[in-house]
Amino acid sequence: MTQIQKSPQPAPAEPAPGPPTPSGAAPHEKETGAAWRRDLSASVVVFLLAVPLSLGIALATGAPLQAGLVAAAVGGIVAGLLGGAPLQVTGAATGLLVVTADLVHRYGWRATCAITVLAGLAQLALGALRVARAALAVSPAIVHGMLAGIGVTIAVGQLHVVLGGSPDSSAVDNAVALPGQLAHPHTAALLIGALTVAVLAGWPRLPGRAGKWARPVPAPLAAVLAATAVGMGTTVPRVELPSWRLPQPPVLPDASLTAVLTAVLTVTLVASMESLLSAVAVDRLAAERPGSPPGRPRLNRELAGQGLANVVSGLLGGLPVSGGAIRGSANVRAGAATRRATVLHGVWVLLCAGLLAGVLELIPLAALAALVMVVGVRMVSFAHLRHVQRHREFPVYAATLGAVVLFGVLLGVLTGITVGIFLALRRLTHTRVAVTEESGRHRVRVSGQLTFLAVPRVTRALAQVPAGAEAVVELCGSFMDHAAYEALQSWAATHRATGGSVALGGRSGRPIAEPTSTHACRPWTPWRNHHCTRPAPARTADHRSGGQLLGGVSAFQRHTAPLVREELARLAREGQRPTQLFLTCADSRLVTSMITSSGPGDLFTVRNVGNLMPPPGSDASCDSVAAAVEYAVEVLRVESITVCGHSGCGAMAALLDAAGSPPPSEGATPLTRWLRHGHPSLARMARIGRLGRGEVALAGRPVADDQERLALVNVRQQLDHLRAHPCVARRMAEGTLTLHGMYFHVAEAQAYLLDESGGRFRAVRADVPAIGV
Repeated sequence: MTQIQKSPQPAPAEPAPGPPTPSGAAPHEKETGAAWRRDLSASVVVFLLAVPLSLGIALATGAPLQAGLVAAAVGGIVAGLLGGAPLQVTGAATGLLVVTADLVHRYGWRATCAITVLAGLAQLALGALRVARAALAVSPAIVHGMLAGIGVTIAVGQLHVVLGGSPDSSAVDNAVALPGQLAHPHTAALLIGALTVAVLAGWPRLPGRAGKWARPVPAPLAAVLAATAVGMGTTVPRVELPSWRLPQPPVLPDASLTAVLTAVLTVTLVASMESLLSAVAVDRLAAERPGSPPGRPRLNRELAGQGLANVVSGLLGGLPVSGGAIRGSANVRAGAATRRATVLHGVWVLLCAGLLAGVLELIPLAALAALVMVVGVRMVSFAHLRHVQRHREFPVYAATLGAVVLFGVLLGVLTGITVGIFLALRRLTHTRVAVTEESGRHRVRVSGQLTFLAVPRVTRALAQVPAGAEAVVELCGSFMDHAAYEALQSWAATHRATGGSVALGGRSGRPIAEPTSTHACRPWTPWRNHHCTRPAPARTADHRSGGQLLGGVSAFQRHTAPLVREELARLAREGQRPTQLFLTCADSRLVTSMITSSGPGDLFTVRNVGNLMPPPGSDASCDSVAAAVEYAVEVLRVESITVCGHSGCGAMAALLDAAGSPPPSEGATPLTRWLRHGHPSLARMARIGRLGRGEVALAGRPVADDQERLALVNVRQQLDHLRAHPCVARRMAEGTLTLHGMYFHVAEAQAYLLDESGGRFRAVRADVPAIGV
């Protein structure tokens, strides 16, 4: 008799472990004080980054240099207070540099300020209409192509300043004039620019104690300080800040209404897209940080906040503003907890502009130009290029990039949209039809979408099948409209009337009405009850001889191989380029590709009994795991490593059973010798229980038993072992590698991510967007 038990009510979340709260201080007061300290520290870091970057952007646009400082102060205070992405930092818009430079050159500075105000009003209207989410529907290939085109234009233009010249407003003219500028450079300016680039590139990679000391200082600040110090004895152009006075009111451009609307639309489009994409990127970066409170950016409020900041910036004589991934990521990495960090950074910029103007005027213009040039180069992201190519969107990316460089941002985006629509229509209408004869049977294979546009081509192919012959029609697309269906049915009826036979169906020619007894699963659909490749109960001999495995492989060849062959061929040509190393248990119930929704080329996976990572210095029998880690970190250059434990782990049960037993003798089995690498985890759990602190916990429910507790402790212990390996420690010190802990409860089908600051594993919610830029 089956008993039905009531599910226990979830227990309240256990308090995060930590030292006891001092008497008289409530926990929330202590947390508030810690958040204030983190925000204050992060605001200083972002301020030190924002000042040279804002001055460089103002220099590159041809606007007054103080306009960059106004934009940074207004963006930090106004958008920081009112925006919907608390950790995003708003300032002079990098993506609008080319657009702003063109507006200043064409209409003058006061008219550019008026366009900034109008664009801000347009953003306020779009925020009120709640269209922010719709803006994210634009193809990533178009967005990244636009940013890359802007980056190329910035880099080529600022290279002229580094060489001691002055850039033209056209990227093509700058490129044409570059050879002549290279032939006659200004030596001092070139040396200052080269030093700036060298410091920017080398600062994050400083080794040892020097790197640990230098890492809190932003690389742009270090580069500008070094260039200023070296250039003190040279005669080079420097920053000139005019005396502060009330800004002159903006004036409308002396241009046609169409030209003004085009300019406003361009500023609105680029500023909004950059802000919204940056808000999502910063939110994903913050979600990866241990201890981050749950929450998602309110994009419509963020768009309205950006609009109000642009209105204020334009009225005060500042540059157009937008949220920036550079400043936002620096804010998150510096430990910002709330929007206070963003607001405080704006206050520091305001104080700096009023009190340190004399210090800012020591900065060489070549240093600022080199800084902005490097920013432009980094906007051409090869990681984005690989993703775009993988999804067959490279023509859209290339067309957008080229059109932005040649014709400007707005025409570039419109060109990308046009090419994207053309490719989508081509894929919808591009149908390949092939007719082959195999042992007297004619096979008609139709690949692609079967619409009315393809009906003439299909009927011509069907006409090649002789009357009375046996025919198989394979439909390999995912869509067939009514016209195509009627044409196929009509031809099939006519062919059968002449004595022939017709099998209409999917891949491998199996008729649609035929029962799919061999394999009920469909590729690229959610995994569910995967018993369909197992042989029937009566065929136990086949089962013992590997019939299940062969059945699955056969099903793969029939159904999945045609879909993945092109992608696997590309991976075979280009080699593997995974971004993550996944270290997990060899348990057959742990399907890594299912849990992570990953495909070929995504994960470099290492599996062993108990997901153990022997520390360095272990005997030679453990070199296999260490070699895999070294290969992933040094050769494949993965960006993250995840250690994943799971419920019901047999290795954890064996460790608990052997607790207190004497150490294995010389004649111990290989499994016993391997499990001794789990003894540090066992000792750690015993130490936790004895001292009563640092215990791992599951957010939302208590730990079930000692086996689950040991699995959680083991994840933390193996992360510590990973950090002890030199290659991992070096990459982490460079800031190019992150470690994550994960626990997967098999029966719940629930993944938990480790918050290392408190030892708490938090359940991954189904509504959290994927992490990844």
